[in-house]
Amino acid sequence: MRAVVFHGPEDLRDEVLPVPEPAAGEIVLRIDAALTCGTDVKVRRRGHPVMIPRVPTVFGHEFAGTVTAVGAGVSTVREGDRVAAANSAPCGECRPCLARRPNLCEDLLFVNGAYGEYIALPSRLVAKNIVRLDRVAAARAAFAEPLACAMLGVERARLEEGQTVAVFGHGPLGCLLGMVAAARKCRVLLVGKAGWRLDRVRALGIGECVDAAASADVVADLGAMTDGRGPDVTIDATGRPEVWEQAMAAVGRGGSVVFFGGCAPGTSVRVDTRRAHYEELTLVGAFHHTPELIRQAVDALETGAVAPDGLVTHRMRLDGVRTALDLMQKGEALKVLIEP
Repeated sequence: MRAVVFHGPEDLRDEVLPVPEPAAGEIVLRIDAALTCGTDVKVRRRGHPVMIPRVPTVFGHEFAGTVTAVGAGVSTVREGDRVAAANSAPCGECRPCLARRPNLCEDLLFVNGAYGEYIALPSRLVAKNIVRLDRVAAARAAFAEPLACAMLGVERARLEEGQTVAVFGHGPLGCLLGMVAAARKCRVLLVGKAGWRLDRVRALGIGECVDAAASADVVADLGAMTDGRGPDVTIDATGRPEVWEQAMAAVGRGGSVVFFGGCAPGTSVRVDTRRAHYEELTLVGAFHHTPELIRQAVDALETGAVAPDGLVTHRMRLDGVRTALDLMQKGEALKVLIEP
């Protein structure tokens, strides 16, 4: 099979590998659709000891496909079934798992291999984190993993119908956060910078767009848009410490701030202790997803409650993966659909 293999930072190679055979408890998928992700861009540049603990490995982690082979003991799917799969599986036995926080599993098993013609899924993933598809197309089903991450962010915000949420960042995950909030019948304010991406997001109708580059004071603008109260919830989807601080400054009394975008190691932010205490702000992080949210994400994609198709700006084959990631890095793509 053809595959794009990660050998180390800035070292992606097109290779021909054997089609995998499933061991007991495993399945093999033919990849029907894969999506690029900002995480892939970062991992390509500097590696990742947790998500890619061993090299070489086939790259990519957002995908959907068709079962082509089933290992001994697998009874949940059969050959010919179409499935979406998460990129990880919790152990189910550690303290966070037992506390119903499987996204914080102490032995989270990460899986890569979306940028290949086939992938063998390990038994733990097969048991915990694959979902059979009904009618949804593979290109949409491949959004299940990032959509589940966005759902966890909104869940951590305790967002309720009728509330106003400001999402800082108009990249794919910022858009997915906005879509999930809109599906919950909330008012969505998307903060980004003028350019083709903000124009695209505005055309998709996800929410009201705020041009941070044209604003002298984004926090004041968000206050003005909410009659001086500030949004009920703010979510950072940029991973920039200065934007974390803007999100804290913008939220209204009694509001929640979700730190969804991961900042570089070693960075820190300032907290207004007066506001945090006397206005009872809730400051929470949001990381990854859970098996339950993967299932909810597939259901939302199947029913059309969330329809992220407009985030795909380019379609390419496997030989276009490097070009796709270059476009992502330069800000010239939102999501690139890879169809092996």
